[in-house]
Amino acid sequence: MYRVDEKSGLCKQAEFIESPNYDERPEGARPELIVIHGISLPPKQFGGEAITQLFTNTLNPADDPYFSGIQNLKVSAHALIRRNGHLIQYVPFHCRAWHAGLSAFDGRERCNDFSIGIELEGTDETCYTATQYHVLADLIKGLWKAYPELKSNPVVGHSDIAPGRKTDPGAYFQWASLERMLEMSALEA
Repeated sequence: MYRVDEKSGLCKQAEFIESPNYDERPEGARPELIVIHGISLPPKQFGGEAITQLFTNTLNPADDPYFSGIQNLKVSAHALIRRNGHLIQYVPFHCRAWHAGLSAFDGRERCNDFSIGIELEGTDETCYTATQYHVLADLIKGLWKAYPELKSNPVVGHSDIAPGRKTDPGAYFQWASLERMLEMSALEA
């Protein structure tokens, strides 16, 4: 299990690269929902620094034609899990990252206010790696320990909170595998 410090909002095992694209949650709001996303930049390509550059407002449009359409976006996620399992954190978990956009969960709008966004490097059309699932499960366990309210809601995909607008993490995401990993940890506790 990864260790998340509730006070700093940082995961001890993650590389921290601070994004400027975040702010404080509304007064009294705490993380209550985990949202899984999928991302690849350029689209359908893995590796490189483009995701970090997007989240830190340093994306160079000369690097790929696709980037000219997204270079001015001000977006972030709390964390990214690369295909090899490397964990990068961009926003402290107790702060509001700008990952969900127009969204709603269980009748509540503005999911950024009460959620944690975790990006997996991948696409809707490719399988995520076993390593990514293990890191994701360990991170979720650490988040549950730091923010117990998270356990009262299911882990959801971006497509669940923005249906019709978003499709990630996609049809290849193995929800059952993630659930088994999380249930096994509950039995071991």
